Amino acid sequence: CAYTCSRLLHVFKLCFPQLFNSSCRKLTPPWFEVMLIHIFLYSISLLTVALNLLVIISVSHFRQLHTPTNILLLSLAVSDLLVGLVVMPGEILRRTSCWFLGDFVCFLYNYLSNIIPVSSIGDMVLISVDRYVAICDPLHYITRITVNRVKFCVCLCWLYSVSYSFLFVKDNLTQLGRYKSCYGECVLVVDYVLGSVDVFLSFIVPFTVIIALYLRVFAVAVSQAHAMRSHITAVTLQHSVTPKAKKSELKAARSLGVLVVVFLLCFCPYYSVSLAGDSFVNASSASYGLFVLYCNSCLNPVIYAFLYPWFRKSVKLIVTLQILQPGSCETNML
Repeated sequence: CAYTCSRLLHVFKLCFPQLFNSSCRKLTPPWFEVMLIHIFLYSISLLTVALNLLVIISVSHFRQLHTPTNILLLSLAVSDLLVGLVVMPGEILRRTSCWFLGDFVCFLYNYLSNIIPVSSIGDMVLISVDRYVAICDPLHYITRITVNRVKFCVCLCWLYSVSYSFLFVKDNLTQLGRYKSCYGECVLVVDYVLGSVDVFLSFIVPFTVIIALYLRVFAVAVSQAHAMRSHITAVTLQHSVTPKAKKSELKAARSLGVLVVVFLLCFCPYYSVSLAGDSFVNASSASYGLFVLYCNSCLNPVIYAFLYPWFRKSVKLIVTLQILQPGSCETNML
């Protein structure tokens, strides 16, 4: 028995050795394996914070970038920044080590880790609506989609995320740590009914809206691109009753379309695991889905760097500290 217990102590690590019977036990792989995993995961977290901070500074500082579409990208960047700053480090701690931060911090972490993905989904829906109006109804875009209205919608999106996410953690608030099976654990348990509602409201409905809007956007974009390539007579153009979107709006729709596709590809594995149910899901597949979902926060600024010249220009100005010069906010970025 003593030999067996000695081997178990080498394989498992007690989170709280003084609480032998009630302490959580964590697997202790070789130290170099743990070090490599932590370096890799924390590097992604740090890169996510740095890239999204560049997006936030760019859109906030340069006045020319204060457009409705960029305000939505700013809100998305704030969500992505919080993923790298709060959610990723907390998830690394929770899954690779023991939770020493207490039950109340565990509650706050679970609350934030619910708010942020919901707000990102809401931002993507708003971006899809923005592109739909810009391409399918360009004549009324300037009057319907204003900066103040977009800011109001973003505030509503975050307010909805805060209120909706509270439904998942309210039981933990009334009795902190009620679902943990041992000391040194931070878990969030969601009942089957609430989980099913979440899959419907946070995955099926918004993703259906996003896909439907973008299918319409690309159908109109393709038809307008074909019309621009065709030899249309001046009379036909003069009597056309359907207003055509600008070429810049079509390009913006394609760029944001890439952003939306990557977003859907990153979020689908996580919600597919949720749809499969507990009986078909193991811990590794759930962790993989969650990891891919969080990686989307790091990919979004990379997409901006490839598709938006203004972002590359603003990064150069930020890195060289030229934004500290007087009047730099009036720089021509487009």
